[in-house]
Amino acid sequence: MQGVLVAVLAGLGTGLSLIVAIGAQNAFVLRQGIRREHVAPVVAICAGSDAVLIAVGISGIGTVVKRWPSAVTVTSWVGAAFLVCYGLLAGRRALRPAVLTAADDTGGSLRAAVLTCLAMTWLNPHVYLDTVLLLGSVANGYGAGRWPFGLGAATGSVLWFTALGSGARLLRGPFARPGSWRALDALIAATMLTLGVLMAART
Repeated sequence: MQGVLVAVLAGLGTGLSLIVAIGAQNAFVLRQGIRREHVAPVVAICAGSDAVLIAVGISGIGTVVKRWPSAVTVTSWVGAAFLVCYGLLAGRRALRPAVLTAADDTGGSLRAAVLTCLAMTWLNPHVYLDTVLLLGSVANGYGAGRWPFGLGAATGSVLWFTALGSGARLLRGPFARPGSWRALDALIAATMLTLGVLMAART
């Protein structure tokens, strides 16, 4: 029992260390949380996707990705293009504060939020390298405790994305001003464009 607990805690810590960082996915979840737009589906997609990818890595399918690096290369190019496009859109929003008021109840559609979230998650090659290969390799190092390790890592994803999506609403007050939205979208644009360019450069 103690060995299982150690594996779970190790998975929790390792998982959190990989996802608690400024990135495309976290920036998107943060923005959705501040706007209170489709937060639950977005959080569910992020956490659920991580759980699936962790399970894939533990099952040993990560070795398939390692043997066919061309698959990761293609994903890198597509992901880089997506991030650059999303960054340009965020930059456009930053230049148009009239559409950034927090009181705007029109919001974005659930379909758009879901598709964007799926793209942010599954078109990011780092997801496969970190979650599938890295976490999968570390988990399998625990032998019989690999699945408790995976459970801990998946729990870390649930806790992080839930906290990020739900906690972001505490910033709604400061973001009642269009200027705050302009600054956030400018930061998101810079993050997305930088990640997209770096991803393309490393491909």
